[in-house]
Amino acid sequence: MSGVWVFKNGVVSLAENQGKSLNGIQKGSNAKGKVLVYLAANEVITSYAVLERKLSSLGWERYYEDPDLLQFQKRSTVELISLPKDFHKFKPLHMYDIVVKNPNMFQVRDM
Repeated sequence: MSGVWVFKNGVVSLAENQGKSLNGIQKGSNAKGKVLVYLAANEVITSYAVLERKLSSLGWERYYEDPDLLQFQKRSTVELISLPKDFHKFKPLHMYDIVVKNPNMFQVRDM
C-alpha cells in the first residue's frame, strides 16, 4: 500500500502517491491499476452486485440513509462503508476502506 495517511478534520484517509507515467503525464488518483480481491475465493470484485454478495455473507447490510451513496453497515458495530453510486468511480481509497473493515477477507492488488 503506497501513499501517505492524512489526518484532516478528524478523519484519517489515504492520500495516494501521484507518480508520473512513462510519458511524463501525471496520473490521477483514479488511475487504473488496482483491484479489490475477495481472498476466500481469490476473486476480483468486478461490480457492486458481486461486492454486495460478499459483504452480505460477512454480516454487512445495505444502509439507505444517503441516496447519493451505496452504503453498508454492520449491526454489531458502528462501522459504515460508503461508496460512490457509480462503480467506475470506485477508487483505491474505497477499496482500502473495505480491507481495513474486513481484515483477512479482502486485499487490494495491482492489476
